[in-house]
Amino acid sequence: MSSLKISGAEAVIRSLIEEDVNLIYGYPGGAIMPIYDELYKFQDKLNHVLTRHEQGATHAAQGFSRVTGNVGVVMATSGPGATNLITGIADAQIDSTPMVCITGQVASHLLGTDAFQETDIIGISTPVTKWNCQVTKAVDIPIVLAKAFYIAKSGRPGPVLIDITKDAQFEMMEYSYKKCYSIRSYNPIPDYSLDMIKRASKLIDKAKKPFIVFGQGVILGNAEQEFKEFIEKTGIPAAWTILGLSALPTDHRLNVGMVGMHGNYGPNVLTNECDLLIAIGMRFDDRVTGNLSTYAKQAKIIHMEIDPAEINKNVECDVPILGNIKSTLPILKSLVKNNSHDNWLNEFLNYYNIEFSKVIDKEINPSKKGLTMAEVIKEINLSCKGNAIIVTDVGQHQMVTCRYAKFNKSKSNVTSGGLGTMGFALPAALGAKMGAPNREVVAVIGDGGYQMTIQELGTIFQTNSAVKIVVLNNDFLGMVRQWQQMFFEKRYASTELVNPDFVAIAKGYYIEADRVTKRKDLKSAVNKMIKSKKPYFLEVKVEKEDNVFPMIPTGASVSEIRLE
Repeated sequence: MSSLKISGAEAVIRSLIEEDVNLIYGYPGGAIMPIYDELYKFQDKLNHVLTRHEQGATHAAQGFSRVTGNVGVVMATSGPGATNLITGIADAQIDSTPMVCITGQVASHLLGTDAFQETDIIGISTPVTKWNCQVTKAVDIPIVLAKAFYIAKSGRPGPVLIDITKDAQFEMMEYSYKKCYSIRSYNPIPDYSLDMIKRASKLIDKAKKPFIVFGQGVILGNAEQEFKEFIEKTGIPAAWTILGLSALPTDHRLNVGMVGMHGNYGPNVLTNECDLLIAIGMRFDDRVTGNLSTYAKQAKIIHMEIDPAEINKNVECDVPILGNIKSTLPILKSLVKNNSHDNWLNEFLNYYNIEFSKVIDKEINPSKKGLTMAEVIKEINLSCKGNAIIVTDVGQHQMVTCRYAKFNKSKSNVTSGGLGTMGFALPAALGAKMGAPNREVVAVIGDGGYQMTIQELGTIFQTNSAVKIVVLNNDFLGMVRQWQQMFFEKRYASTELVNPDFVAIAKGYYIEADRVTKRKDLKSAVNKMIKSKKPYFLEVKVEKEDNVFPMIPTGASVSEIRLE
């Protein structure tokens, strides 16, 4: 490959183009100005989106990555610019989202001197990145960036941070680029054991009450079709974690709902009655398992997972199957017998009927005066027909949306799972819309989390991204208030909000906006929002003290799930 003499800053831009990057989210500043200057020269090849806060840039990159499967790219300056990325990086790490963050740094001779806007971003970001590296020589930039993209997207994906000193950005170098396809001692996809797959097939064929819990690994492995074929051959009921939602169509006959703290009644209770639990691409998070000492103790457990660190970390399994499930599931499918478990499936249906009469029907067809969050989601379902990407923040609205939203396509549920980041949804919805411009993107947000990144309305307006924003306003930090009501004797400490005029704020950003306070106006308002070809904001005033049920209290068993 012929070489080209250029600056380190230009090497950054050319390396991004070599990695097929065409979209960057970021915020300029002094220490990264040389890179931005070069970016200005390549505007025809790279679209840079100026967010209103660096945290917004990370969440936008996450939203883009989650709907496309591509690596999200973020740029920020040193000091506060870099530290403002940390929440989004931590969110991406725990939710396995591939992201490359490039930060500027003070000149190498100033490192460690407490220079203006100097922070040790390598030390700060080490616990929340898959890999990070500081570059002080221009010649290292192409090699390090190639390695960064490979690490971010290979195996179990995650965020990578590259910190580049200002002198390295100015320094001249002989540029050539070679993509990275392997790194010595790094094995992103572990070899699977055929013996373990055979053992698993025997357990599956023998089981009378098998149960599958699937997570985001199905989506990250692009194994939705393989997964669907596997469950249809075996006839095994399957339930999803929050991040696994949309890997299987919501209305599939073997899709029995959500597990976890606010999951469905049957999948939680019957976890402790199945004789075989097959965990596919999920990590046994505490919000899924409840009290580990009582979780599925009666069952044999098969765990299919790409990350060896997750095997036996929380739950001891009988048969671990390492590897990418896109490769291992077809082998397992070829070995198991055709089967059906209609009687067992009916047990899930019986529990669903109980949950429907005691919880669901009252939420989606309420007799109460005030609007419920669930009926808003019902109207969005009717208007979008299960084809929208729905982005949620964190709180009661998130649990209600995950419980009631309908999805026909994978990569349609975008939410902050493991970290639970308030403020995630608005910028993530922008990224999702830019990643899937031909799909409807609806952000469902609580009034608390909305105000944490509300400034990203400016980015949505400037990019003219047709994101539909729904704020479910109960004038409370609703999830915290629910816990205060149930476990702290209604001591509502610092959870009631005095909110601004959200409609006026949206209009201040030149975004069309409306407010719904009465049930009779809900359907027409939602339909008008969805039909709009531009960004649109809809505030819905909902019941102040509604709670989300079912619920597993902290420390309780999954079978102790409460319906009220």
